[in-house]
Amino acid sequence: MLIWRSPPGGSGLIALSIAAVRIVVIAVGRLRAPYLDDVGHYEKLIGRYAQLEQVQVAEAERVVARLPERAYVSLLASDGESYTSTAFARFIEERRASGRDLAFVIGGAHGLELKQAAHRLSLGTLTLPHQLARVVLLEQLYRAHKIIAGEPYHY
Repeated sequence: MLIWRSPPGGSGLIALSIAAVRIVVIAVGRLRAPYLDDVGHYEKLIGRYAQLEQVQVAEAERVVARLPERAYVSLLASDGESYTSTAFARFIEERRASGRDLAFVIGGAHGLELKQAAHRLSLGTLTLPHQLARVVLLEQLYRAHKIIAGEPYHY
């Protein structure tokens, strides 16, 4: 998909491929069963709509080094912004339209603070195990892309 927009300070239009924008999920801690199958399932489904990259780091200190350059960084946090599914789809579409990669960061069992985060996302007020939060995030990313594509998403 292509969108057209003016470059900063310019008056001409340039083509920008939304398909070239990556969604990167950076997670602290090793993914284990039973979550492995679910993550693989949603990774495959999302692959039909977006370029998804998953990065797993052993320690929270390694997160910053794995952030994509110029990416819009969203940290999963219980005090972050909550969305309905359609509002989250709009959030994803706005990020994609900006032409910047979108990185979601999931802290480990002890949480994580990240000064590079431009946004804080809450999956709800309950505290989730970090592996389950990863599955829920991927499911919501898949649902958001179905909404963006105008496809049914309730089933």
